[in-house]
Amino acid sequence: MAEINDLLKIMARLRDRDGGCPWDLQQDFHSIAPYTLEEAYEVVDAIEREDTGDLRDELGDLLFQVVFHARLAEERGWFGFDDVVASICEKMQRRHPHVFADATVADATAQTLEWERHKDNERGAQHSALDGVAAALPALTRACKLQKRASRVGFDWPSIHGVADKVEEELEELSTEIRTQAGTDALTDESGDLLFAAVNLIRHAGIDPEVALRHGNAKFTRRFHQVEALVRESGQSFAEADLDTLDLYWEKAKQLEKSG
Repeated sequence: MAEINDLLKIMARLRDRDGGCPWDLQQDFHSIAPYTLEEAYEVVDAIEREDTGDLRDELGDLLFQVVFHARLAEERGWFGFDDVVASICEKMQRRHPHVFADATVADATAQTLEWERHKDNERGAQHSALDGVAAALPALTRACKLQKRASRVGFDWPSIHGVADKVEEELEELSTEIRTQAGTDALTDESGDLLFAAVNLIRHAGIDPEVALRHGNAKFTRRFHQVEALVRESGQSFAEADLDTLDLYWEKAKQLEKSG
């Protein structure tokens, strides 16, 4: 049976200046980072598709990314894979005193609050409640995290109704800019405000906006594929079908999906 040391040896061989892989030898942290993000999203995709075979493979790909970054760090004399493992083991034990020490927590909600408190203590003195929210996060996820951080210090809407009104306000402001043919900068600014407000509304509804948009993307993809099938069945092509016809097919695709 393969073990983690086998993967570490494979990584070392790939990065060997004498006989290693030319592509792997060219990589650094910055060039590998996009692949790390991609592999993480492919893990999420396998989970949402409930494909256990793909999940196993994608977790392996993600683990390889961790090993790759650790190898790059080891070559620079910073730390190695063992240090990465030791660091996360120590952190998990430190942040779970109710499991590994004598602390107690009432429930999962209380544990989440304790987790955040431990993180704040580890960060030490902060200049802002927003410190530590990574800029490289997907925009929807980062917006939600920024809002949660602000909420923790009391900067939040008291109810979802005010947030809904804010979304309508931001939509009207964007519509005004569109009607007056505003420039790109103004449209970008108002679009950002609208999206940020929408994320806030979704967050107040108790929904993860990233999950919600992935769900919306998947729904659109399914229905568009059905429209394509209906166009083919009609003997037309997309170029030949007018927008009214495509809209009828779209409504039929929705009906077919609802009927199962």
